Amino acid sequence: MSDDAPGGQHRPALARCVALAPATFVAAHWGRAPLLSRAAELGNPDGFSDLLSPADADELLSRRGLRTPFLRAAKEGRVLPAARFTGGGGAGAEIGDQVLDERILDLYADGATLVLQGLHRNWPPLVDFTRELGTALNQPLQVNAYLTPAGNQGFATHYDTHDVFVLQVDGEKHWRIHEPVLPDPLERQPWGGRADEVSATAAGPPALDVTLTPGDALYLPRGWLHSAQAQRGASLHLTVGVRALTRYALVETLLGLAAEDQRLRASLPFGLDLAEPDQIAAELTETVAALRDWLGRAEPAAVAAELRERVWTAARPAPIRPLAQADAITGLDVDTRLAPRDGLRWQVVPAGADEPGRIALRLFDRTITFPDQCAPALRAFLGGAVTRVGDLPGLDDDADRIVLARRLLREAVAVPA
Repeated sequence: MSDDAPGGQHRPALARCVALAPATFVAAHWGRAPLLSRAAELGNPDGFSDLLSPADADELLSRRGLRTPFLRAAKEGRVLPAARFTGGGGAGAEIGDQVLDERILDLYADGATLVLQGLHRNWPPLVDFTRELGTALNQPLQVNAYLTPAGNQGFATHYDTHDVFVLQVDGEKHWRIHEPVLPDPLERQPWGGRADEVSATAAGPPALDVTLTPGDALYLPRGWLHSAQAQRGASLHLTVGVRALTRYALVETLLGLAAEDQRLRASLPFGLDLAEPDQIAAELTETVAALRDWLGRAEPAAVAAELRERVWTAARPAPIRPLAQADAITGLDVDTRLAPRDGLRWQVVPAGADEPGRIALRLFDRTITFPDQCAPALRAFLGGAVTRVGDLPGLDDDADRIVLARRLLREAVAVPA
């Protein structure tokens, strides 16, 4: 990890974003109100350049074969067509949506804001930082970087449907924050559908008017209106988007499961005019009654199973090194030390009636089964209680322990410690 305090002491990712104790931040600000944290309050003498510097951004734009949708460009509130800055990459790289550095130069010099997207997937320091912050918040995250030329503004006043942490890396950016026109918007309720309300509110006095300098951080709950403009020099900031888990997600899940009820699958009467309130009234009453009856019998376990598929796949665990992993499988013995893959979500449960004598290890992308006697070893290892292969509990001999350890490496559940 790169976010170390002076003297090599690791600094938690959340502590780099908010200048409050976690419990205080959650009680007073999480999902409720913005929070400005200055660099001095955060103890960020070197700011956030370890996560992504201007030189790093230049490398991504010029030497990494970046493709859409990992880059957007915007100017004066309008997103520019990708064709303005993409094309083929030359011999052996003819794919036509690659970022062309000379076109990027032209757009940036002309005042366009460049948005590097999905950095939690392709820039190592941010891969690690995002995973740690996501674990602390127990929420799926995404990271973009915004590079804005001096005096320019890429986007008009708008709101996001996710919370954000804004981390100012380089330069200065002036932010105007207004209260929501729609508190707690869902992803299906973007600001464009309320553009007139947004514009009218933005014309009034802001709730927060502030200039961020390197090392400063700003937390914004979803729905809060904001606009930002670079000042005397160019600006680079990161936005960490927090994908909200809402009660509406429970509603969506329940409605999906409600298809199990035959009454709710029934066809409407032949010839019914759905545009006439009088004609649908009786059907609506009967449908609501059936739905209410079904909801009263909804099982938390079924809802949790559906939500697991949705939530676990939204955040990938730590990357693995396939070649090093293959070497570790070959050289494994009882003294080999392994660790669970960082950020891996898992459950150990009975495999089911169709697989007697076996247990199942549920992961974010698949389920693996093992003999029942592996359960103590799996729980001890994944819970962090044991790292040495020869110390895996519940198995008859070292040969069985080595077989299990090789399987865990091959399935990318374990990594060399």
